[in-house]
Order: sequence, then structure tokens, then C-alpha cells
Amino acid sequence: MSLHGFDILPQVSASLLHQGLGIGKARLDFSLIANAGLSDRLHLIYWLVAKVSRRIQGPLPFGTAPNCLRTLLRTVFGGEMNMASSLYFILPALGGYTLTSLYLLKNPQILHKKKRAAFHCTHISHRGGSGERLESTMEAFTHAVEQGTGMLELDCHLTRDGHVVVSHDENLLRQTGHDVTISSLNLEELPLQKDRLEVTFYAGHYSTGTDRKFTLLEEVFRKFPKMPVNIEIKEDNSLLMEKVSNMVKQYDREDLTVWATVDSTIMKKCRRTNSTMPYSFSMRRGLQLLLLYYSGLLPFVPLGESFLQFYLPRIINRTYIPEERILKNRMVIYLIEKLTMKKSLFKHLANRGIQVHLFVCNEDPDIEAAFEVGATGVMTDYPTLLTDYLHTHRSQD
Repeated sequence: MSLHGFDILPQVSASLLHQGLGIGKARLDFSLIANAGLSDRLHLIYWLVAKVSRRIQGPLPFGTAPNCLRTLLRTVFGGEMNMASSLYFILPALGGYTLTSLYLLKNPQILHKKKRAAFHCTHISHRGGSGERLESTMEAFTHAVEQGTGMLELDCHLTRDGHVVVSHDENLLRQTGHDVTISSLNLEELPLQKDRLEVTFYAGHYSTGTDRKFTLLEEVFRKFPKMPVNIEIKEDNSLLMEKVSNMVKQYDREDLTVWATVDSTIMKKCRRTNSTMPYSFSMRRGLQLLLLYYSGLLPFVPLGESFLQFYLPRIINRTYIPEERILKNRMVIYLIEKLTMKKSLFKHLANRGIQVHLFVCNEDPDIEAAFEVGATGVMTDYPTLLTDYLHTHRSQD
């Protein structure tokens, strides 16, 4: 039964004001209220509180409310009296929390000092730009730098004799055709890469190059001393982490080299090995970031990470074909995109000095989509393509 249909709301208010505030006397037909639904009862009590609050200065004291108000509350809510009283206090608190959270989301500088990175990059070359040269080779890194990249992205593994080699895969079957692991071979035993490799994030496209030799991380540091490098550690290998850290210190580039990994356990070990290097969100930390964002807690929580690196979902099943069956489901990708590609989230992170890199964008529309949603940087296999895009759009701006 609806209270509105019987015009109870104004009737109750008038009676309450007459009896509770001494304006006069009137009787209420409580039987109609008692038969109303809970939503109508809630609507009624808030309507009454609003009306009474105009006559009474300060909050309405339920404990000392006039007899008519107490009687009305018991009639309106019956056994739900305690819940109604709680809602009276909880709902305004939730409203205040929501407004505060939204305000701080847009103005994070109120609670957090903005991170000051040694570099800010919009152009990141994935595996050195694996679409234009063979991935992770010195030729690829050199070409990317010549095209104006702002950061080199690479992965490292350790040979049997202790050399830090740049390679995406630990098993070399895909890259060389030989089913062997880097850790099982000495440096001089590493086979050459194939002369033609499919670009992982651009299905059906291949790269070639004259340089087929795996390069050492130290060679990259030596040749590009001022170039920011993002190093992904894929294996839980403390010796590898220690060697990378020592090399970073040796070449005085702790502020230019970023720890990256999807595994939170590995990231913790990387951080313990060298806590002065900036680092990115692991997968688990990324999920926590989303929970904080959707719960409204993000503006109140300090963040140690300096980089968020994530897939641009629209490339999945188009330019990038995943092996995982769940990612082949269009609805899953749709949900991932809706949940993660939040401009307000990326803007908040950027305002806190946390750079947002979306990958791997190998076509102009994907590059545009990444920047449109709020990415501060884009990772690509085609450094020339991204350079041309940035030059074109900067000139238009």
C-alpha cells in the first residue's frame, strides 16, 4: 500500500507539527501507515525529519523526541525501528563520505604529495620495438632510440654462467627454433634468433633484422646511459634480481630504471633487493587499486608505485590473440574494458605523479584510444608509427 495514494505524507507532517511543536492538536490515522511498505516508510521518516528540522535548530534528538514522534516512528517502522534509527545516521554519513571521496579523487594533492619522477615518457618501445626490428636486439634498441622513444621496455634472464641476457622468453623455442632455456646455457652457447619473427601483439605481422644476437643488459646500459629502461622480471630468481640491481647501481641509473613484474611476490623481492628504484603495479596490486577506486577509498590511501602498465583491452582478440581461453570470450573483454578503462582513475593517478602506460598499441586508432582514456604514455612495437602519431597530433594541437 502506498502512502502517497492516501495523501498520508502531508497529513502526518501537519499532525506532527501540531502535536510535537505545540501548534495545535490533531489525530493521525496510524492504521494506513502501519500497512505501508518499508520503502514508503523510509520515505516518510526522511520527509518528516526534513520538515521538523526547519522548525528545530540542530539535529533531531530521537531520544528526547516528542511523544507523537516516538509513537509515529514505532508505527511507521514497527520492529524495524532500530534499523530506521541507524539509517538516519548512516545515510548522511555515507553521503558525506561519497562527496569527500569524489572531491579528493579530483584533488589528490590535498592528501598526497605528487611524485617527482626523473623522467616522464609518452613513447615506450615494447621489446625495443619488435615490429620494426627483431625483438630485444641491440639493433632494435638503437632503432627505437633513433626514432625518439622515451623508454625501452625489456625482459631479463640469467644464463648458466651468470650473464644477464635480454630476452622475453626463458625458453628459446619461439625465438630461435631450439627447445632450450637460457638458464641451461652459457652465454656463448645461446643460439641466434630466427631471421623472421611474428610480432606477438600484431598477429600475422612479422619483423626482420640483420642483428639476430641476444644482447646483454649491461650493453644496453652502456650504450644508452640516459635512456629510461623498464625491466620486467618474470622468474623468481634472487640472483637475477641482485645482478640487475648491482648493474643499475654501477651505471648510476637507479632513478632511470623501473622494476616491473606481474607477480606480487617477485615484486616484493625486487623491492627488497633495491628499494630506491621506481616500480610498477603488480597484477595483485592492480586489482587492489581497482577495489580502492570503486569503494571510494583510493583518495585516502598512499601508493608506493610510480607506474601503472596495463593492456588496452580493445586490442585483445584483434591485434593480440591470447592463449587463455577466458580472454577469448567477448563478454569478458567487454567487462574488463568497462571496469579498468576509467578516465577518472587514470587522471587521479596522473595527478599523484603516477604514470599510466597502456600497451601494446600498434595501430593509430589504438594509440588514439589509449591517450583518449587518459594514458600518459603508450607502449608500441612500432616506434616509428608512434613517433609519427605524436608529431602529427602535437602539430595539430
